[in-house]
Amino acid sequence: MIFDYAAAAHRAGIAGDKLDRLVAIMRAEFPDDEMMAELHILRAVLAVERGEASLEHILRQEVAG
Repeated sequence: MIFDYAAAAHRAGIAGDKLDRLVAIMRAEFPDDEMMAELHILRAVLAVERGEASLEHILRQEVAG
């Protein structure tokens, strides 16, 4: 793991199953670049932690995107 997004997700109260969905989406978007996938996971988690976005909104946008 390059970025500790799991600790940030724990702080933000993001359930494991939802984090797993976010991770799968980002890894699918960046299949050949683990660092970019993890960076985008971390950015999404931090946005949730700061109250700038809801995880449900992020997951909906990613699926629709």
